[in-house]
Amino acid sequence: MPAAAPAPSPLHLASPEATAALAARLAPHLRGGDTLLLEGPIGAGKTHFARHLIGALQRAAGAPAEEVPSPSYTLVQTYRAGPLEIWHADLYRLASADEALELGLDEAFGTALCLVEWPDRLGPAAPAEALTLRFDAGAAGAAGAAGDDAAGRWLSALPSGPRAAALAAVLAGADAAA
Repeated sequence: MPAAAPAPSPLHLASPEATAALAARLAPHLRGGDTLLLEGPIGAGKTHFARHLIGALQRAAGAPAEEVPSPSYTLVQTYRAGPLEIWHADLYRLASADEALELGLDEAFGTALCLVEWPDRLGPAAPAEALTLRFDAGAAGAAGAAGDDAAGRWLSALPSGPRAAALAAVLAGADAAA
């Protein structure tokens, strides 16, 4: 994987609504072939972010937002937002990168918008160009109790490649042409 650009300051997400709003801000900039690697402890907001991102994409395509359950047991859920295919994967239960490839993720990375929770399970199969979104609970991104919402959440956007850097700029508020 190419070296990631220097990490910008973490974004504070004071509430679940702030996380949903951030997902809605990013949604119009996404396209097939984009990959978001969603990192963070259990309960940090990865699935919440994915749920609202998928809903925003579907509404923008003129369709009602579908229910988006956690893919923890199904491993992959697929959705459509107009012509855009969306893959939402949760790799927590996988033991190796080979198992992720058996799901067809390597092919999806090239054509679909892929949202991957627990991307460390991909190992060397992770796409070279991706935007890693690291969700943390507690003060200033410090590891805290996953269920502690008093301080909200912190999000770090770590781009790998120019496309991912443009998406990270959108999250930072620069609203670059992504």
